Amino acid sequence: MKHGKKYQAVAQLVDKSKVYTVEEAVALVKKTSTTKFDSTVAVSMRLNINTRKADQQVRGTVILPAGTGKDVRVVAITSKVDEALKAGANYAGGKELLEKIVNEKWFDFDVMCATPEMMGEIGKNGRVLGPKGLMPNPKTGTVGPDIAKMVSELKAGKVEYRADRDGNVNVPVGKVSFDEDKLAANVKTLINQILKVRPATVKGNYVLSCHVVTTMGPSIKVQFN
Repeated sequence: MKHGKKYQAVAQLVDKSKVYTVEEAVALVKKTSTTKFDSTVAVSMRLNINTRKADQQVRGTVILPAGTGKDVRVVAITSKVDEALKAGANYAGGKELLEKIVNEKWFDFDVMCATPEMMGEIGKNGRVLGPKGLMPNPKTGTVGPDIAKMVSELKAGKVEYRADRDGNVNVPVGKVSFDEDKLAANVKTLINQILKVRPATVKGNYVLSCHVVTTMGPSIKVQFN
């Protein structure tokens, strides 16, 4: 792939043979952003897992201490509408709201959460919600009895991580405009969470590589131990 002059210039700031500390990486990532807009910063990890095996799935959620820098639009499908709205949900409702989403193809939100009594209705519409990644799931903390807690966590910066079929995990952890200490805290929180959920059946090295990268910027290899 050919890169522009601006990319090539900032890429020279990155020593490809060096493994940077998190603090060094976030300082460098702010210098190597090439976009005029506030780029997203992400952590990319390559794991030594076989995702074809049920006991080597890596998936869950983690709350980033400094948030993601994005105003997450949350819709709550629940009978506890007032609680959801009070906690900060952008939209909340029961079967009627779900029907609006499905029938009108209304997807003006980022994440859906729900209380258990609504999952029967939601499950009937999995063919619509599933392909868009909007199905609530207990594993991602988007199904549970405490709707206020779920909404608050999602608004505060809870992010989902999930290894793809090749064992790669890519998660946004903030914006270039973040203070370095806040960005470093988010990066460390995500890395520590991935290390924490290491499948017991994985032999040898679990994490093969870890990089911090911005939108259209060069990747920076970072320490993960």
